[in-house]
Amino acid sequence: MIIEGPRVRLRPFTEPDRDRARDILATPEVARWWGEAEEEADSLLEVEEGFSSYAIEFEGETVGLIQSSEELDPEFRHAGIDIAVDPRWHGRGFGAEAIRVLAAHLFAQGHHRLTIDPAVANTRAVHVYEKLGFRPVGVMRSYERGTDGIWHDGLLMDMLAGELVGDDAG
Repeated sequence: MIIEGPRVRLRPFTEPDRDRARDILATPEVARWWGEAEEEADSLLEVEEGFSSYAIEFEGETVGLIQSSEELDPEFRHAGIDIAVDPRWHGRGFGAEAIRVLAAHLFAQGHHRLTIDPAVANTRAVHVYEKLGFRPVGVMRSYERGTDGIWHDGLLMDMLAGELVGDDAG
C-alpha cells in the first residue's frame, strides 16, 4: 500500500531499498540513535504480522524510512512508529510530514493510540514529535543499549486519535 502526503510518498520497503536504508542508518547523525546500520536495514525486510516498513520518497528520491508496529489485539489495539531521515534532508519537514501521513493512516485503520519512543537525549526528535501532538508519558530508564555499549533512557510518548496536529481528517 502506498500512502501519499502533500510532498512525501510512503511506499513499502523492498529489497532494492536495503542499500539506501543502510546508507541512511550509517550516517553518524542517525546511527547514534538507531544502532548498527547493516542489522537495522536487514530488520526492515523482516515480514511480521502488524509490522510495516516504508521508504519515504520526495520527488522520486528516498529521503528516509518509517515503520509501524501494530498491536492487533482488540483490547489493546494501538500502533507504534519509528523513523529515520537522511541528514541531508533534515530541517525540511519531511520527517514530520511522513509521521503525520502514517499516523493519519493508522488512525483511519482503527487505532485509537500511537506511540513513539525516542531517546531522551534526542531533543530535536522529541520537539518534532511534540509539535505533531505526541505527549510525554514517561522515561523508560536504561531502555536501549547504544552503539557505545551503554544503556540509555528512552522517552515514551503517545498520541490519541484526534490529537494529531495538522491532520485534516481528524
